Amino acid sequence: MLSPAKNASAQAPKAREPSFSQREFRASLAMFATGVTIVTARTPSGELIGLTANSFNSVSLNPPLVLWSLSQAASSMAALSTGSHYAINILAADQKALAERFAGKREDRWADVPFTEGPGGSPILAGAAATFECFNRSRYEEGDHVIFVGEVERCHHRAGAAPLLFHGGKFYTEHPL
Repeated sequence: MLSPAKNASAQAPKAREPSFSQREFRASLAMFATGVTIVTARTPSGELIGLTANSFNSVSLNPPLVLWSLSQAASSMAALSTGSHYAINILAADQKALAERFAGKREDRWADVPFTEGPGGSPILAGAAATFECFNRSRYEEGDHVIFVGEVERCHHRAGAAPLLFHGGKFYTEHPL
């Protein structure tokens, strides 16, 4: 009789083929309301990098870890994969225009955007509801995305700031129940 370890390696279980279309998958994912972030960094040559992302989540309190993901086809992938630091800026409800600006392909996306520079070199956006300054701890390729795990070196939040939310392809703000 094979031991469980030998049996597992001989015939690893696999997921079944999806029974739904990519469109149905996206529509189902859109039912999950998320916050909106802009991930920021600098290239080694000093170029500013920034992109809107809603794939942010906490991982661990000790050590303090967060994650987010990025399409492998993203133009900023090389800079974000090799850089040592990035910041995750959680947007406030009054920053919808900024979310839209950094979600599109604009050459002037940083024009007139107020920010300060964090100790790791990443831009910290003025007015964000919260900011996490992260060491680029690890990356995992999964499907067509890379999952980034950041070790938080500094964080702060703006007390009383209402967050910008995204659900079903539209932006919202919070309303207590």
